[in-house]
Amino acid sequence: MNQTLALSPPQLRSMAKKAAVIVLGVALITLCAKIRVPSWPVPMTLHTLAVMTVALAVGPRLATATFLTYLAVGAAGLPVFSGTPERGIGLAYMVGPTGGYLLGYLAASWISGALAEGRGTLGRTGAMLAGLAVTYALGLPWLALYVPVADVVPLGFTPFILGDLINIAMVAIGALFVPRRLIGKIGQ
Repeated sequence: MNQTLALSPPQLRSMAKKAAVIVLGVALITLCAKIRVPSWPVPMTLHTLAVMTVALAVGPRLATATFLTYLAVGAAGLPVFSGTPERGIGLAYMVGPTGGYLLGYLAASWISGALAEGRGTLGRTGAMLAGLAVTYALGLPWLALYVPVADVVPLGFTPFILGDLINIAMVAIGALFVPRRLIGKIGQ
């Protein structure tokens, strides 16, 4: 018995809208990954700005789908990560020193998006800080696989925390100019 699933025009529009949001989100994350200050073993980028912007704008499900797509595109070998292709590509890059931060940003996409839903400026800022905390909680132990434990904080936290907090402040201020009813709803 052969049955075909037919999607209605509104369903097709909804799927196309979500796909467009994901593609634009991946493009934003990639652009922010490429804007960097070279440093070793972790480059300074605008990843936090992009991840938090997407999480607040589209909510947890689409934000997570967007970052998963970004990881899949990178795993497939496209040079979307900071320092690619010169620092490696694909899975080899993903299991390198920044791999834990990538996993952290994936978790932060969900956590920040979910905690920010329906919240005001302080609640959204707290949601982004929670996502950032998870990013560091996953990134720093992973980095310890590549550098001496005594160097983890000086190399993987101290140079980045101020910039990450500024990025979060910029997203929080930017969200003030978006109608509250749209926060977390873009693409839905």
